[in-house]
Amino acid sequence: MAKKIAFTFDDGPNTSVTPQVISLFEEYGGKCTFFLIGQNINEESAKIAKEASQKGFELENHSFTHTAMTELSDEALMKELDDTDALIEKICGKKPVFFRPPYIAYDSESFKKTDKTFICGIGCNDWDENVSVETRVEEVLSYSDDGVIVLLHDSYYNQKTVDALKQILPVLADRGYEFVTLLELFENKGIELTANNGIIYSRL
Repeated sequence: MAKKIAFTFDDGPNTSVTPQVISLFEEYGGKCTFFLIGQNINEESAKIAKEASQKGFELENHSFTHTAMTELSDEALMKELDDTDALIEKICGKKPVFFRPPYIAYDSESFKKTDKTFICGIGCNDWDENVSVETRVEEVLSYSDDGVIVLLHDSYYNQKTVDALKQILPVLADRGYEFVTLLELFENKGIELTANNGIIYSRL
């Protein structure tokens, strides 16, 4: 049985890096999940996100302004989530079911403020331009395993992560990995999406 791994990308969509990520996963017959920031959705980037959704990629919620949820009032937080949900639902016809808190900032009360399943993931600090392509490749390959959720960024400036993926994906494909969306990973592992369970997932 193929090992399953879910690559996830924060901070899009955009018209520069996001399309390259989509093309790379298509090349290897896989899919990934994009955690979108509401304020980054405009007429042009929405077209990219819609194309991704139509191809079977997953669109999820990463807030509207990328503000730490622990700094927001309940009302402000719900607006961040609801406004982003509405934009994503307009693009793909489906309301997001997962939420990645900006900066992975949350507390025990955070889970009570939304009905979404919280996602963290394992990253390589690829948001930092000073992290080399080689380091990104080495770190992701070092922790890749069946059921792992990989946390990367498809920010408009992040060409280094695209270059790293060009090395990571063929290696993992040769190792027998299948690249799946978060929903596919949860279904494969038989884990229900449950709100308010106090869990933020990095591997299943």
